[in-house]
Amino acid sequence: MELTLPPKITDRAFDRLEAISQTLERKQGLRVAVEGGGCSGFQYDIRLDDPEEDDLVLERNGVSVLIDSVSLPFLANATIDFSEELIGARFVVLNPNATSSCGCGVSFSI
Repeated sequence: MELTLPPKITDRAFDRLEAISQTLERKQGLRVAVEGGGCSGFQYDIRLDDPEEDDLVLERNGVSVLIDSVSLPFLANATIDFSEELIGARFVVLNPNATSSCGCGVSFSI
């Protein structure tokens, strides 16, 4: 039986979040949530947000990643990273629970 762990946040993701937070008037965390929808059944919602009471808060150097209790099982053992490519820069989720994903990487199925 595989051990279920909370998502891992890469140094690159935390570094980018630190850079973003320095430009904000007030501090917010990076929310990574899973919602129904998208072309594969589920989609990621990644945005700046304030922490909620039931959030798992993963913190480093004063910046935080927020994951709500409903999304947490979908993100078990996942890795949250930051990617810079020719098509743009974005936070990405490398999710071992996803059985398939769409070409853009925003939606997935389990």
